[in-house]
Amino acid sequence: MKGIHRKQDWLGRLLASDPGQIRFYKASRATISLITSVFTTLLILRAAGNSVITPAIVAGMAGMLGIMAVMDDTKEKMKVTTLLMAPSAMLGITIGSLSGNAVYIDVMMIIIIFCSFYLTRFGVRFFSLSMIMFMTVYISSVLKLHSNQLPWFFGGITIGILSAFLVNFFLFQSTAKSLRNSLESFHFQSNLTFNLLLDAMKDPEVSLKRKKEIQKNVHKLKEYAVIVSGYIKVEDVQEMWPGLTTSQLRLYVFDTGMLAETLSDSIQSLKNTDAQELKEIRPLLIEVTQTLRASKVLAPNVEEQQLEDAERAVQKLRLMILDLLNRDHDPKGWVFLIRRIESIANHVIEGATTIQQSLQGKKADTLGLEETEEVLEKETSKEETGLKPSTRKAFQALVAGVLSILVGGIFSPTQPYWVLLTAFIVLLGTESIGRIYTKGYQRSLGTIIGAVIGFLMAKLLSGHPVIEVILLFAVIFLAFYLLTVSYMMMSLFITMLIAFMYDILLGGITFELIGSRVLDTIAGASIALVVSTVVFPKKTKQKVAETIQDFFEELKPYVTEYVKSFREDVNVKELSEKGFLLDQKLQAIRDEAHTLLQRPGSPAHTEMSRWFTILSAINYYAKHLVASSYRKGFDYPEELIDVFKNTEEKLGQNLDALKELLKRGTDKEKILMYSLEIEREQIERLAPSRKQTQRDLIHHLFYVWRINRSLIELGKELGAVEK
Repeated sequence: MKGIHRKQDWLGRLLASDPGQIRFYKASRATISLITSVFTTLLILRAAGNSVITPAIVAGMAGMLGIMAVMDDTKEKMKVTTLLMAPSAMLGITIGSLSGNAVYIDVMMIIIIFCSFYLTRFGVRFFSLSMIMFMTVYISSVLKLHSNQLPWFFGGITIGILSAFLVNFFLFQSTAKSLRNSLESFHFQSNLTFNLLLDAMKDPEVSLKRKKEIQKNVHKLKEYAVIVSGYIKVEDVQEMWPGLTTSQLRLYVFDTGMLAETLSDSIQSLKNTDAQELKEIRPLLIEVTQTLRASKVLAPNVEEQQLEDAERAVQKLRLMILDLLNRDHDPKGWVFLIRRIESIANHVIEGATTIQQSLQGKKADTLGLEETEEVLEKETSKEETGLKPSTRKAFQALVAGVLSILVGGIFSPTQPYWVLLTAFIVLLGTESIGRIYTKGYQRSLGTIIGAVIGFLMAKLLSGHPVIEVILLFAVIFLAFYLLTVSYMMMSLFITMLIAFMYDILLGGITFELIGSRVLDTIAGASIALVVSTVVFPKKTKQKVAETIQDFFEELKPYVTEYVKSFREDVNVKELSEKGFLLDQKLQAIRDEAHTLLQRPGSPAHTEMSRWFTILSAINYYAKHLVASSYRKGFDYPEELIDVFKNTEEKLGQNLDALKELLKRGTDKEKILMYSLEIEREQIERLAPSRKQTQRDLIHHLFYVWRINRSLIELGKELGAVEK
């Protein structure tokens, strides 16, 4: 029964749809906090004989933002920020009630928006505090509160923030369980992928449909590996699995994902090879995959027999490969594909064995892992030249705020700040013109669709407040649940929420009322786009170039340390950690280049497609270096020591050259990039043969040559000259 997800693909896919249910829990926390805040405040108001419900609405807003707007990197910082949001919200309510002068409110809101971006240079906490202050100033000005009403709203804010604090840090306090659930989801998805790979291995032919399904699931597994790696924190690992280190866990996740990817890439090539030896190896590949799939690495009482079976299967495969390599004729190309599979499968078993030894209190080979964790978990600050992003964004928000208030006064004199709110949200978290356009478009489209659905449902359910309240909380949950999945869907549900709120509070909703909100949203998004284009603009291609530079910044120590490990004792186990960072950087490039990649036929689309193809290849080759990173004891003549030094230097120079080319842009001065053909020829000529040593030096440097070739290809695209 426990393994039913392995046989029922649909169940495995369902269970793995949200790794660790992180989105589910966060949306649940926000919704529960909101509901608790609203109903607690309403009970107190009714007990005091007060029929006003607006303090309860403010309490719900505070309870919701106390969950969603707190973005600090540690739990202790999050607790402090959450509590500080109460006085910040109270200050906002007070500011909004001090004067009936519209100009005064306009100025205060613009100042708050400016500070919300500018102060982020000192910490993300200031943005959280500014956001809740902005919202409370907005509500206070719309409601036109008087000083004698403030105590009720102060009470509502206090209830909302306390609800958020209790829900976030007591009711849902254990993030370690979320980590365990994340790893379970990763295992579900990996087993689902291995099932598909096994079916493909057993069939004589791999259909195009099955091939696409395998590629889709491998891609999903890679996404899960990156997501799960981000959830692995020292305190959570120690709580769930005492004795285990974060590096051991990340290494196992990385190797498992790489095994699935390598099997997927190799299956079609192996199917097209009609060799008698391959027919003998295919059952061994199936046995290796089956035994690894059956292993329950993190189970508290795992049977050692499972890992022993997997180890024996890999050993059989290794012996078969050695036999093929020791024959007189030159080995065919597919033999090296099998070697890659054997190498990574061995990594998975080594990682699983190390994890089991740590869980059982045995001394495991963790040399250097603790130091690696400390280095990787420290964020390195870069020296920024020119205008800081926070300053640029603050001035953009300042100009957008002034324009939004002017336009809002024309379009919606009764509620002029909706345009301002939209412009503020669209500018949030975006730097380039392309990203702002995409976010503005998604918000506008989601608002239009949500307005139509929300208007029709509010009309249909008018007079049934209980049903509307239930649906109101449901759309709040869905909006937060889909926030990181689809910004358009989030906007759709938020607009539906507004429609229900209008119907409940105003006793009915009109097409003109909901239509004005749509018009305000489009106006606010348009203002954000225009301002980002005119005020300190950052073109999409410029931002993409900066993101690619970040990718190369991570890649440089990755490949140079790998090459250095052939001549020095270097801890290369951290390569798997850096592999996750490379995946994240590549995804960031894809996100920033989205608008360019969505314009087929344009020169920018053609150029960016070529760039991204090369970068994807580099990332693929770099990750496969991990398959060689554990190998020690390479034998080679002393003449090759200088060759390795030259290889390392040229790789570093080529990466520096690419970063310089991306910075220069239209600069026509030629920059040299260095081929490694001479070094490759020397290594291939002087390296011991396969019969002389168990470590094939040429095989383990294969992807280094490919990485450098790809770097030069990209360099030529940017105007470099190969030497």
